[in-house]
Amino acid sequence: MSLEEIIAVARGLKPADLVIHNARVVDVLSPDLVATDVAVHAGRVAGLGRYEGENIIDLEGRFLCPGFIDAHLHIESAMLTPPEFARAVSPRGTTAAVCDPHEIANVLGIEGINYMLRSSASLPVTIYVMLPSCVPATSLETSGAVLTSGDLALMLGQERILGIAEMMNYPGVLGAGHEALNKIRVSGGRRVDGHAPGVTGKDLCAYIGAGIHSDHECVTGEEAREKLRLGMYIMAREGSTARNLKELIGIITPENSRRFMHCSDDRSPGDLINKGHIDRNIRLAIQEGLEPLTAIQMATINTAEYFGLKDVGAVAPGFRADFAVLDDLEDVSVSKVIKDGHVVSAEGRAMPFEAEPPGRVIRGTVNIKDSGTEKLKVKAAGSRVKVIDIVADQIVTGKLLVDPAVDGSGFVIADPERDILKIAVFERHRASGNVGVAFIRGIGLDEGAIATSVAHDSHNLVVAGVTDADIRAAVDEIVRMQGGAAVVADGQALASLPLPVAGLMSDRPAKEVAADAQKVMDAARGLGCRLPRPLITLSFMALPVIPSLKITDLGLVDVERFEVVPLFE
Repeated sequence: MSLEEIIAVARGLKPADLVIHNARVVDVLSPDLVATDVAVHAGRVAGLGRYEGENIIDLEGRFLCPGFIDAHLHIESAMLTPPEFARAVSPRGTTAAVCDPHEIANVLGIEGINYMLRSSASLPVTIYVMLPSCVPATSLETSGAVLTSGDLALMLGQERILGIAEMMNYPGVLGAGHEALNKIRVSGGRRVDGHAPGVTGKDLCAYIGAGIHSDHECVTGEEAREKLRLGMYIMAREGSTARNLKELIGIITPENSRRFMHCSDDRSPGDLINKGHIDRNIRLAIQEGLEPLTAIQMATINTAEYFGLKDVGAVAPGFRADFAVLDDLEDVSVSKVIKDGHVVSAEGRAMPFEAEPPGRVIRGTVNIKDSGTEKLKVKAAGSRVKVIDIVADQIVTGKLLVDPAVDGSGFVIADPERDILKIAVFERHRASGNVGVAFIRGIGLDEGAIATSVAHDSHNLVVAGVTDADIRAAVDEIVRMQGGAAVVADGQALASLPLPVAGLMSDRPAKEVAADAQKVMDAARGLGCRLPRPLITLSFMALPVIPSLKITDLGLVDVERFEVVPLFE
């Protein structure tokens, strides 16, 4: 569209493609509510006021809001391919998401990032990409790929790539590690997202001073306040497992609110369908006392301005015509979604669309060297064994020292009466035969085992259970499916969820994936599991960048010491 045409439509000299009548525009720039019409031409806002148009949508006083933007998420954690993710979140008002394809990159490297870029083209949700900064995340696990600063430099500048994703290796930054700093340097002034749970004081000053701009790991208001004061933008996370929004609402004020954004980080397919996406985060923020316009700013213009997206995030001339139509402002009930001037969702259903084929099929990625149950055995080597202690609704864990349960042969075994299970991580990328074994409290299984190939960050195969035989049977079921999740008992699979795309995502519709995931969770609960989201919780037990004890294929990791440690004290 020429500048002349833009001017002609904006001045009312030429009809617009679309005029939206009788809207109450949620003006996130002032902020304010404005009763007006909105003219849309060539997919962008032409003007506000009385206009003539070739097509008319009458909102009858409903709220016209900028489309919602997720500031940080891992699409793979929804276990959906990008097109299926878009079908799930578009009816919820999401028109853009900034994704970190960290998960698939740890499995497939650049091949995985390119798959996400190809498969997310031409969707009713614009998928932006932040390049994964930590592949592998640490040296404390075995990943399927390595991405250097040189690899990232080659990809920066491509369409929809905005910068460098969460720098989880904060010890590498604080220690002035050459490669960690090079990954910041290659950003070339683009955004570098942070990941600094519990980092404070002078270390936090150094981390921010190195060129890191945001953090989504704040779990308390005081932590967020310090990071805010030192110059960070805060992404208030509300996902399926990590739920931090309520703790942060209390420090958001009219003076500092433009430094806050909404993000989901990780959300299950069932939660996306049944509870929502960023619409849920806005709704919760309002319920906790935040002004509706402020909560909506956090999901729109704040995120757009942070990432330098100059034409999204507001209803104003020149901005993309990406809108969420709300029946109720405080309930954030989305009745219609418009993307680039076209209705893409209505009454809770996404309009049909054809996604571009992503190219060749992702290769098989579950490669485990068979070792039976031998590597699962733990010889008692002390009077006290370290145990990972699950913290409800968080991805941080506690650490326990307990008297081990020992069998007649001197091997430590699970003790379900004390809710202590055996947990193991099998390396699945290179068939190295690595198996890390530890113990965990808080899952609640009385029998059987539960396993998944979704295991942040390197996505090896994580499994927890009562007996070695069932642990191994669950691993075998994952291998058979070439990725996924399974619950077994007495050697038999009770429920399975196939995830054949990199062992992370299904190639089926979101509702089917959610249904199978629910069957797996129900089967786990039938065996005594008390966790509300056992698959997601289990997947984070292999994440060695979140304190305090975690497990990888190399063994038990003390995250605060950043090293593999013995099981026994």
